Amino acid sequence: MPTRKIIRGGTIVSPDGTLEADLIVEGEKVVGIVASAEPGPDDEVIDAAGLLVLPGIVDAHTHIQLDTGIYQTADNWEIGTKAAAAGGVTTVVDFATQFPGQTVDEAMDNRLKETKPAIIDYGLHCMITDLPHGKEEAMLGRLVERGAPSFKIYTTYRPNYYMDDATILRLMRATREVGGLVMVHAENDAIVTDATERLVAEGKTGWKYHADGRPFIAESEAVNRVVYLAMRSVAPLYIVHCTSTFSAFTINEARQRGGLVYCETCPQYLILDRRVYDGPHPEHYILQPPLRWNQVYNDDRGDLWSWLERKLRGKLNRVIDVISTDSCDYTIAQKTEFKEFTKTPGGLPGVETLLPLIYTYGVCDDRLGFQLPDLVRVLCSNPARIFGLYPRKGALNIGSDADIALYDPEPEGTISHEDLHYLAGYSPYEGMRVKGRVVTTLSRGEVVYRHGADDEFAGARPGRGQFVPGDPFDASLMP
Repeated sequence: MPTRKIIRGGTIVSPDGTLEADLIVEGEKVVGIVASAEPGPDDEVIDAAGLLVLPGIVDAHTHIQLDTGIYQTADNWEIGTKAAAAGGVTTVVDFATQFPGQTVDEAMDNRLKETKPAIIDYGLHCMITDLPHGKEEAMLGRLVERGAPSFKIYTTYRPNYYMDDATILRLMRATREVGGLVMVHAENDAIVTDATERLVAEGKTGWKYHADGRPFIAESEAVNRVVYLAMRSVAPLYIVHCTSTFSAFTINEARQRGGLVYCETCPQYLILDRRVYDGPHPEHYILQPPLRWNQVYNDDRGDLWSWLERKLRGKLNRVIDVISTDSCDYTIAQKTEFKEFTKTPGGLPGVETLLPLIYTYGVCDDRLGFQLPDLVRVLCSNPARIFGLYPRKGALNIGSDADIALYDPEPEGTISHEDLHYLAGYSPYEGMRVKGRVVTTLSRGEVVYRHGADDEFAGARPGRGQFVPGDPFDASLMP
């Protein structure tokens, strides 16, 4: 086996810019970046001429082999991580759910058993559903010790996942002490419940009414509330799947006052809008939070792109730090089993299409100056920094893991679920144009995917993926 790989002639992209250079990989690590590498007789040379050499994508919000206690996705960790690798994703950060009656150690142990077939590396957040009085710091500190320093909570989904404000405040105070980070799915449960009950009473239960059951005010109110609690607790906070400029504005105001508040959005909220609920397949777009109006119509979504590259008072305020997928591989059969939006499992497949969508609709469309370094910032380095994986992940620095996505920027085509590797049987982006494609994906120096090869996943042995413990949250790592 070659001891070194030389990725020759590509354009290396970092958050700071681009560089025409050769990348040298030895074993599992990046060991050199030089103008022109001289290969030895045993070296493997990978021709990257005309290709973008990106750090492997870090999708910080996935739901592989998801069990909600009500619904279960059809995939497993081999299927889910193969789809990720085909999209240039080399690290996913998924969730260990603390089901009723479980300790957090049991939640972690159970999830780590399920992740064993993974072909790429992964981290874990822990979903907290029970926080006993007096045990907060010991319990959360144990998760930090185990490399899961981010704690997911919900302000909705009563009674299964819902956490009340007093408990959230206790969790935030303990999180500050142990070096963790609170992640919040922010929707006001009472507003969602009221809106949904009114629709049911009126007989409006079809898929087309889904967005009306979860109005944007439910998100913006909950974001405002948890941001306030985090500020009072002096605790770091991460808002997942932000859909509204109102939420982004609240987060920006908190940052201006020194708050450690971070934010992600997803391709579906940047690219799609709620007109799809009047289309032929509204069931494909049942997710929480739902899709919003495009700014051309009613400004409840506004233009989230502007919060990726927003200038205020002459200063660049990048409020949205991360683009992740919130990917869930529910099948068409699961999506169509019931005709009521209240009974349809929520979530979209998307881990495989993350990179081409953001490249096409961000970089190629030149959305407000969004360029290649910005793509690497929101898909690679920022998620790795926030969740304690940097610089091992999210970068092509000397000593970083050789997680690499080679992307050909030239091909043009459209998305078809038939070309994708998950089980859903549909894509929410079906028929949309895309520019470029992933040619090769390397995970820790090993090729795990090659586009168009006879055996695309020749190096993707089930079980080769590793759990990557996250370090305690460190605000100084954020640029």
